[in-house]
Amino acid sequence: MSADVRDVAAGPPGRNGSAALGAFRGLRDYLASQIIGQDTLVERLLIVLLADGHLLVEGPPGLAKTRAIKALAQALEADFQRVQFTPDLLPADLTGSDVYRPEEGSFRFQRGPLFHNLILADEINRAPAKVQSALLEAMAERQISVGAASYRLPQLFLVMATQNPLEQEGTYPLPEAQLDRFMLHTRVDYPDRGSMLAIMGLARREAIDRRELPPPRERLTQDIVFAARREALELTLSDPVAEYIAALVHATRNPEPYSTRLREWLHWGASPRAAMAVERGARAMAWLDGRDFVSPEDVQSIAPDALRHRLLLNYGAQARGISAQTCVDELLEKVPAP
Repeated sequence: MSADVRDVAAGPPGRNGSAALGAFRGLRDYLASQIIGQDTLVERLLIVLLADGHLLVEGPPGLAKTRAIKALAQALEADFQRVQFTPDLLPADLTGSDVYRPEEGSFRFQRGPLFHNLILADEINRAPAKVQSALLEAMAERQISVGAASYRLPQLFLVMATQNPLEQEGTYPLPEAQLDRFMLHTRVDYPDRGSMLAIMGLARREAIDRRELPPPRERLTQDIVFAARREALELTLSDPVAEYIAALVHATRNPEPYSTRLREWLHWGASPRAAMAVERGARAMAWLDGRDFVSPEDVQSIAPDALRHRLLLNYGAQARGISAQTCVDELLEKVPAP
């Protein structure tokens, strides 16, 4: 490890911030300048990058979901691959396959698009279960299996998947097991009128310059990303805040002490992976804010995106129009914060 990387890794994330924190704030400013009117999406991308997780984004077309992950790849020393999910996609189209080399008289593995640092799984619910399971192994195990061999994926590996809520015909809903592998499920909506004007101006300037995304002044190295992750993990998480996270997740499975309505609505609660997602997300939020401790407000801010896709409602609740977001709101209201 070089001296400058050691300095980045050693810097404390306190009030004045470390070199890694300064680099991430520069990254946030760059993304905000390119992804206008989608501040939540920008923040969630940074959080999953810091927490070594994956992001599921749901929203109508044309809201810069693809542009967001491309801008992140532009700002990092990392490679990027977009995969358009379609009903005729095969697992080998993601993982790669053994290709016969007649000149050698043997098979050689040809790597697929998953062997990149940043992956955009566009319209993930349009591919059948076999393809989704291939992506599931990559997300959960950081490896892919072809035949009798397994291949490790890069250390920096982030999947951002998108879903279009407007079109459900001809789609394959993601099973709960795969949804649980996404650290966060973020919903994006249309920007306001002022942001629309700014988007129009940005698109016009890019058309004049004939380039889609201007490069940032400086790209973040992967060593800085790994150093930032270590700093976020070293933040102070007090016992009351940790117990609050555990109580929130446990209440999704045993809601009786807190809310009779949750007991009537929920068929299945969140797994322990949800608690880890809330903790890592809260740490990332506190670190980006320049604090050296995690607050209950950090937990409450990240909990909806960490829990929403992990809650399974019963048929009665669905018939009455109850949503997972309604359950999360009830949960945050009834479970007392420290």
